[in-house]
Amino acid sequence: MAVSGRHRPLTGPQAESWTAEYLTARGLRLIERNYRCRLGEIDLVMAEGATLVFVEVRYRSGKRYGGALASVDRHKCRRLLATAQHYMVEHRVTGAVRLDVVAVSPGAAGPQAEWIRNAIEAQ
Repeated sequence: MAVSGRHRPLTGPQAESWTAEYLTARGLRLIERNYRCRLGEIDLVMAEGATLVFVEVRYRSGKRYGGALASVDRHKCRRLLATAQHYMVEHRVTGAVRLDVVAVSPGAAGPQAEWIRNAIEAQ
């Protein structure tokens, strides 16, 4: 993926695939990708042990406008929570759950991840 010593920016779907591999390598198991309902979308649904993990992947090619983490605003948090709750009802989830954010950005040696566990809590 290198071009003249630099890495090409990822597309959104590539960042999601890269993140799924990144988290799988750290012990999570992929359950579903791109869960959609009328309330919104969740990029990855994974499991870490007995905990169901909803993962929002944010990719930005630079720090302009605050970078990837800054793009998870109050409105986005509400949509993610509502979509996660819809998933839980639809799939009759009764165990522990959390909502993580993985901010992916380009790095000198390839993509870099900042993984924030339990980044969004119900309010």
